[in-house]
Amino acid sequence: MTPSDDARFMALALALGRRGLGRTWPNPAVGAVIVRNDVIVGRGWTQPGGRPHAETEALRRAGEAARGATMYVTLEPCSHHGKTPPCADAIVAAGIARVVSTMVDPNPEVSGAGHWRLADAGIVVEVGVGAEEAARAHAGHMRRVRDRRPHVILKLAVSADGKAGLAGRRPAAITGEAARARVHALRATCDAVLTGIGTALADNPLLTCRLPGMAERSPVRLVLDDGLRLPPDSRLVATAREVPLWVLAGEAAPAEREQALQRQGAEVLRMTSAAGRLDLLAVLRRLAERGITRLMVEAGPILAAALLDADLVDEAVLLRAPTSIGADGIDALEGLPLEALTRHLSLVGSETAGADTIERYERR
Repeated sequence: MTPSDDARFMALALALGRRGLGRTWPNPAVGAVIVRNDVIVGRGWTQPGGRPHAETEALRRAGEAARGATMYVTLEPCSHHGKTPPCADAIVAAGIARVVSTMVDPNPEVSGAGHWRLADAGIVVEVGVGAEEAARAHAGHMRRVRDRRPHVILKLAVSADGKAGLAGRRPAAITGEAARARVHALRATCDAVLTGIGTALADNPLLTCRLPGMAERSPVRLVLDDGLRLPPDSRLVATAREVPLWVLAGEAAPAEREQALQRQGAEVLRMTSAAGRLDLLAVLRRLAERGITRLMVEAGPILAAALLDADLVDEAVLLRAPTSIGADGIDALEGLPLEALTRHLSLVGSETAGADTIERYERR
């Protein structure tokens, strides 16, 4: 295989892996392609819930054609016994001759051991093809392993004059249908979507993915609600048995409110709080403990600014509308200029969606 062949087949493996984003947590969304004599004989991606893994799916589809073939995989194959046997052992048993991998898995249970096991069995192992794109695809997995929190994606919709709402903290429809469809698509690639109680009360959102045929890709909905003020008749609570709803509350919140939410299918996670506010890093670490790797934040100016101020935003999606709201509108970031986005993030791309512009920022 030439370097261009390797890049081409790895690009396909990465595309396959992205199919699982938002559905495989707590496991990473991996893709795998098996090639023999320049013909693809097997392909796989991590299945919902995190198993079967991509490698075993590709091997199953390839069958005997895997013997002597090359496997392209978007993350180091696992080498430890979990709920399934190690993928490295399955690759060896299938007779794969060469494995091209993007990167070492930072999980300490793997961390090079998978590559070593393959090489020790006589398989040619090459690491680094597609590494930059793989780092984006596996950002949630890496953040959870290294920092014990999810990868945080902040979504902001702002008017031409940098406002996020009307005077009196009233909600406003800022962007058009095309941009809103992009938001729904982004939700589908995340494990969970977080909002604050202020936004939940003001907007009464659903926070589901409502693109045609994609309802099952809706993420877990999360509400930061120190005092458990979320009304039992809200749309979030009313749909809690259809799409999971976790409410993060302070330890002093009334027990009867917790019970009312639980009766309708919501789950309440108690956290310590101070001055009526939950500690954001503690919240993120609690979510990571529960397996969340990719967290989308759709919140008001207060929570958005707090996350930025604490340097807890890893990626931002800024939707800019061409119309203005006016000087009496609410700033997109409470107490911060919109330029605060670029303190730790850099603009990496921009595109149009209808009349709106969508900018993407990533951590430097």
